[in-house]
Amino acid sequence: MAQHAVITGVPRTGTETTPPTRREINDFVKDNMQFSLFIQALQAMYQTSQQDGLSHFQIGGIHGLPYQQWETSGGDQPVGRWGGYCTHGSMLFPTWHRPYVATYEQTLQALAVQISDTYTTSDKAQWQDAAVNLRLPYWDWASNAVPPSQVISDAQVTITGPDGQQTSVDNPLLAYPFNPIDPSFPDPYAQWPTTLRHPTSEDSDATSNVREMIRDLQSDARDIKTKTYNLLTRVSTWPAFSNHTPGDGGSSSSSIEAIHDGIHVDVGADGHMGDPAVAAFDPIFFLHHCNVDRLLALWEALHPNTWVSSGPANGGTFTISGNATENATSDLTPFWNGATTYWNSNACRNFETSLNYTYPEFAGLSGADANTVRAKIGAIVNQLYGGGTRRTFAFAAAGAEGASGHSISSVVDKILTSVHHTAPAPLAAMQLFAAPAALAAPAAAAAPAAPAAAAAAAAPADSQVQVHVAGLGLLKYYEWSARVHAKKFELGGSYSVLIFLGPVPDDPKQWRTSPSYVGAHHVFANSRMEDCENCRRNSTENVEGFVSLNEAIAAHSGLNSFEPSVVEPYLKKELSWRVQKASLT
Repeated sequence: MAQHAVITGVPRTGTETTPPTRREINDFVKDNMQFSLFIQALQAMYQTSQQDGLSHFQIGGIHGLPYQQWETSGGDQPVGRWGGYCTHGSMLFPTWHRPYVATYEQTLQALAVQISDTYTTSDKAQWQDAAVNLRLPYWDWASNAVPPSQVISDAQVTITGPDGQQTSVDNPLLAYPFNPIDPSFPDPYAQWPTTLRHPTSEDSDATSNVREMIRDLQSDARDIKTKTYNLLTRVSTWPAFSNHTPGDGGSSSSSIEAIHDGIHVDVGADGHMGDPAVAAFDPIFFLHHCNVDRLLALWEALHPNTWVSSGPANGGTFTISGNATENATSDLTPFWNGATTYWNSNACRNFETSLNYTYPEFAGLSGADANTVRAKIGAIVNQLYGGGTRRTFAFAAAGAEGASGHSISSVVDKILTSVHHTAPAPLAAMQLFAAPAALAAPAAAAAPAAPAAAAAAAAPADSQVQVHVAGLGLLKYYEWSARVHAKKFELGGSYSVLIFLGPVPDDPKQWRTSPSYVGAHHVFANSRMEDCENCRRNSTENVEGFVSLNEAIAAHSGLNSFEPSVVEPYLKKELSWRVQKASLT
């Protein structure tokens, strides 16, 4: 018999025909039964002893501090000799987090079932059914950049308790209260009794600056949506999709890890979510990573023949050798799936079957063939995230309007309609960007003096794609991006490389709200590299990300063209960048 927790996903009841759905948080909070059970189950996890392997604290600690062995997986090394379990910068980054999120979900749902059994109301059976079907909600930050108030600002939430009465309770989604603060925590985390987002100070009475967090999320909303759309429609290889380590070659879009890094920095700043060592203690972590897993599921559906490829371990982890080669059969430690075996990427690929959950986008697709799934998911991705691409199509078409004799709207409609009916998936951008991005020599960019951390930042490049559209002939479309390479540990913690087109305010606190701000590549880094062996092994690691410039060019340049002869002089004059620490200095 296993002497450790076995991760199975939420157990099947034997009566369900399809797995229950993980729901978007804005929809989830409107469901009184599931939200009430979720809040109570989260409270119960918080009240579980921090020594219990399935407590919120212990599951959160898998990701970083207190750098302890979890459920007998691996050895037991003291702080300073610990590699950690998490596979950041690795081919396994997306799939490692799949059983991690399932661990939290499995634990939370089991508590919800126990709580539902205590209801004394006439509709008790409905509460029990709601608990059986409860799954973690996800926060789709690419569609809803700011979470609902129940996640970020409501001090109390209203739920229906076991007696059927509505009651207001302290909101556990705002923060996790440490009980006690673990002695392994360095300052300032040793001073803060709860998790914080954008902390107001390093003192014990610090609070979360919610307004500042909302500002940063709103300022990045367009950039996040564009990055997400580009990830799903333009990235076709596993190395480019999976992690922020440079080296894929032709990619011109940010990886899922790079986009994920930005959410951590925007939400946490120099608080818990902004530091890998303590990020998973913040309850919003699992809503965030639930969405990361959803994006993995969407990308899987759009690229059914591509999966985890072999690659270097990049310094390894506590249980993976630093010089190892990782692949789809590598153990995703510490997540046991039996008495002596672990999950691997292949085992959790079909999440509906293996871990008993699904996402709304997959409704009605059970048993469908890969092309049918790809077509439906493609249409949904276009609808959710393709608005910016449509706007830039219109801008590009304007330059050809006189020659073609067609209106802007008709040209855009022609592009979208033509691709919709000819491509296996109805993704205009998937067809338009099917060719590998050929990066031109970077144009010179006016840049301020800055630390070496971002010495390679903001090199603009264009990729040209030609597509034949029925009735219009050959249409050229140029995509302009700022490609950012940065040294991950250069500044002793998380930081951002901000991209601007136009004047930049002198006051760093005004950078994110400036009309000239385009977007950023955010670096998510441990603030105490000396306590993390994996971090020390990768002390010279570079990370990579992209910021699309097309929407900003269309909005601010007045050029009415993406042609290189027009755009390059504009970028040489207007493009600049700044480096900002997570503390917003």
